[in-house]
Amino acid sequence: MNLTLLQPGEGNIAGRHLLTSTPETVSWGWLPNEKSAPCLTVSSGDTVTIDTLSHEGILDDQGRDPVEFLGRQGVEAADVLHDAKAIAASSIPNGPDDGPHVVTGPIEITGAEPGDVLKIDVLDLLPRTPYGFVSSRHGYGALPGELPEGAQSVFQFCRVGVSDGRMVSWMAATDGRQACFPLDPFLGLMGVAPATGEPVHSVPPGDFGGNIDVKWAQVGSSLYLPVTVPGALFYTGDPHYAQGNGEVALTALEASLRATLRLTVLTGAEASTAMGSLRNPLLETPGYWIPTGMDEDLSEAMKKCVRHAITFLVERFGFDRSTAMAYLSAAGDFEVSQVVDATKGVHCMIRKADFAQWY
Repeated sequence: MNLTLLQPGEGNIAGRHLLTSTPETVSWGWLPNEKSAPCLTVSSGDTVTIDTLSHEGILDDQGRDPVEFLGRQGVEAADVLHDAKAIAASSIPNGPDDGPHVVTGPIEITGAEPGDVLKIDVLDLLPRTPYGFVSSRHGYGALPGELPEGAQSVFQFCRVGVSDGRMVSWMAATDGRQACFPLDPFLGLMGVAPATGEPVHSVPPGDFGGNIDVKWAQVGSSLYLPVTVPGALFYTGDPHYAQGNGEVALTALEASLRATLRLTVLTGAEASTAMGSLRNPLLETPGYWIPTGMDEDLSEAMKKCVRHAITFLVERFGFDRSTAMAYLSAAGDFEVSQVVDATKGVHCMIRKADFAQWY
């Protein structure tokens, strides 16, 4: 069974507010900063439905014409998203020095101030198209200069559908047999505006969040980010249908999502309970706490993640640092989030069930 098309603003809108991706509500390749004007203002605790847009299919190296580009894969013009056509045809520049991501926002959360924490609850993620792409471009990915093997970039087109009640996609071997893999949608890019008036490129993530590409930010998860500017100025983009840890080809299975999020400002003791002294992205899922570490050097990213995980255990549970280190070595799983975003990412899976005596 195939998935249906979800055009901007059509169908069920679960959030209190709706934000669609238009030439007026997105930046292409750059993140909001402290000077950015919000395109929506909400109260703490409000829910927002955001029609995010994938950049794959509209970029310059794909012709900046999604109808023509997707048509080569057998997609009818009527099955191309309206917002993809509008943004590709807009006057927004996007060249080799810009990031690829279509970034929707920012959203101002009334009352958020530097020192607070913004909690983003991922309530729902609905696929907007029955197709997506995995892209491999020359000079990028985990094996630059080795893959792609030919002269052209590789854009792996993937149909998606439902099999046995599970969203899946397929990739074919040379003899026609197909690997079938599950879809676990998430937003690769969620962040708050950093405290700078300088332009902020969309590719490297940072303490403000941004393009962190942690695959566990799925429905039911929460992301905690330190607020550094009034109003927080939240934004999102880079929607994914599936990603393996590492994201080695350069992209995940990229495709547009309708995301419903709850945005809550945590202050004082609530903020301290959530993050302690951490001032970098922290994820929480029903089964895990997930501290992160980021650096241009993967070894340094690992060290930062270990330090952040130790800080989390010391402050949340009263461990000493040596015992926290021993616990992480015995029971913590460190995973490479991605190695393709200039600033590389590592995250640590800390199992909640291990701490049942605290609750």
